[in-house]
Amino acid sequence: MILNAPLPDLLLEPLVRAALHEDLGQNGDITTRAVIPPEARYSARLNAREAGIASGMQIARIAFHLVDPSLQVEILIPDGSPCAPGDLLMTIEGPAAAILSGERVALNFAGRLSGIASLTAGFVAETKGTKTRITCTRKTTPGLRMVEKQAVIHGGGSNHRFGLSDAILIKDNHIAAAGGVRAVLEAAKASVSHMMKVEIEVDTLAQLEQVLQVGGADVVLLDNMSTPDLTRAVEMARGQVVTEASGNMKLDRIAEVSATGVDYISSGALTHSAQTLDLGLDF
Repeated sequence: MILNAPLPDLLLEPLVRAALHEDLGQNGDITTRAVIPPEARYSARLNAREAGIASGMQIARIAFHLVDPSLQVEILIPDGSPCAPGDLLMTIEGPAAAILSGERVALNFAGRLSGIASLTAGFVAETKGTKTRITCTRKTTPGLRMVEKQAVIHGGGSNHRFGLSDAILIKDNHIAAAGGVRAVLEAAKASVSHMMKVEIEVDTLAQLEQVLQVGGADVVLLDNMSTPDLTRAVEMARGQVVTEASGNMKLDRIAEVSATGVDYISSGALTHSAQTLDLGLDF
């Protein structure tokens, strides 16, 4: 799935509300209430302190507005756009207390998601000149999958399935438990909706050959294969199924793997190993 348009605020608000409840607790921001006069107003600036791809700006805006709808928030560098050190990403104007109370949640989301978008952009850059697309996995932070997958899109990547309910992905454990490649593919073909894709994981070229003979798969996941085997697998599967390379797909291997002609490279590192992009809110 490739959706670069913003998600509706309605879908994002529950995540942001939960984060604000976690931070504000039972008594709210007691430091700000103690030292900041209610009438104090300020203008704050959300700045980038390192280069990357912006993501989470929409969520940061929602965080500030949930704390105080009167805050005036302007996004200057929108989600999916590059930023450099010192770039002004967003301005927030209004009651100083509200800005301070929403600051950490806004920064936590924006920094985390910008880090994912920036790492994804690095992976995508390694595929230049090939048809290969970079896609994420289900290795996301519990409860934040929706926004982390959106951050992958902001970095130029694409999304794999969102969960267990929107596509069939037959892994090695399914094959072992069900009695082999033929058994799982025939069972999947018998039960799948015409609207749903079927993907199956293979570890060897022999397994791939069997999958192609049995039929019924739309996508084949080539797991932990060597580069020569990936090249051969792409040749075998051409015109029959979509190919996806997976397993220990780190940044330094992406160019080599994309050169095999594989359609997709999936990497859990995009979401589970991304470093937070350094952003700061300055008064």
